[in-house]
Amino acid sequence: MNDFRRDPAFLRGSTQRRLGRRDAFRLAGMSAAGLALAACGVQGKGVAKPTSSAQAQSEVEKYWAGKAKTGHVDFANWPLYMDPKHPELQQFTKQTGITVTYKEVIQDNASWFAKIQPQLAAGQSIGYDLMVVTNGIQFTQLVQLGYLVPLDHSKLPNYTANAGERYKNEAYDPGNVYSVPWASGMTGIAYNPKYVDTPPTSMADLWNPKYKGKVGMMSDSQEIANFGLFALGIDPDKSGPADWEKAAAKLKEQRDSGIVRKYYDQSYVDPLSKGDIWLTMAWSGDIFQKNVSDGTDLKFVIPQEGATIWTDNMMIPKTASSPVDAITLIDFFYDVNVAARLAEYINYVTPVPGAKDVIAADAGKASGDDKKLLEDVAASPLVFPSDADLSKLRSYKVFKDSAEQKQFESTFQAITTS
Repeated sequence: MNDFRRDPAFLRGSTQRRLGRRDAFRLAGMSAAGLALAACGVQGKGVAKPTSSAQAQSEVEKYWAGKAKTGHVDFANWPLYMDPKHPELQQFTKQTGITVTYKEVIQDNASWFAKIQPQLAAGQSIGYDLMVVTNGIQFTQLVQLGYLVPLDHSKLPNYTANAGERYKNEAYDPGNVYSVPWASGMTGIAYNPKYVDTPPTSMADLWNPKYKGKVGMMSDSQEIANFGLFALGIDPDKSGPADWEKAAAKLKEQRDSGIVRKYYDQSYVDPLSKGDIWLTMAWSGDIFQKNVSDGTDLKFVIPQEGATIWTDNMMIPKTASSPVDAITLIDFFYDVNVAARLAEYINYVTPVPGAKDVIAADAGKASGDDKKLLEDVAASPLVFPSDADLSKLRSYKVFKDSAEQKQFESTFQAITTS
């Protein structure tokens, strides 16, 4: 049970370094590189998504017919998304005999897509059988261009049994035809209780004149757009240009009244802890990790109107040489015990709710700092959101094409750049 235990000091150092993982995601989500790539277009044969469950099943059967194990998987992931000693992969090899080459080669979605797209378009191997990509424009392009393997869910019994319901029908991949989640994070409101005596419960708190000059907002257009839409009671993924204009006007009102101190990237965490800002848009992992590494007592809340959830997803590229081994590895990570060990290390939202009881049991057997860390992980709503919180989480807008994406971006860019 304790094979996966880390040294607490090392874990604290790792959580502090892992702030770079979310920052890389932010830069990729609507970055200039991503926009340029989308605007220029990509080469490849687009495919129509299945229009019925029967058609989807036919595609699955056609692809997987005759596929067999090779005994090896090449796995591409983001940095600091697994214990560097790879205990999970060692266990997987021991259980299945399948070896794994694991490389932390994905720094952001846009550059990763740009790197692998030419090979996928040419029907050539990208050198990996399994990769992790965030929901967003590049994920949509991978699907639309036919670059992903339709998953055979009969080969995913752990996923079927253990994945939370929230992770079984993602808006960006209905029915999880091409992907299943690796881990998630949330964008909500964080505050410093030294300066805010009434915990915020609503998006309206970010517009409250009593906090004039003490509110932090994010500079990323996609992030602030979601909050502007939430403030108006609009689901981002169901929004259109008219909604974007209303949300932009709401955000400009906040800016022009002097409520916003600054539009931040990752750098909001220290000003929040020092009191330069009192409440701010924030990423759940940042707040959890800041409290663990520095002993702060920052608070994170999901407003009543809703908050954002982003998800990194496991998927198999169409040119994978070992798809059976890859899908076997995907399902391995949905074993409750394995999911628990992974969550103990990375501290992001796990798609396996049952991991919470395993981590709590591990904490009961631990002592000292290790015990405290595991208790914090098991008890944290930032790692295990309640069903009520999950019901209020929404994804980013899924754009139908690059023109719609650019219209969205131009609508919100003026807020943070003027």
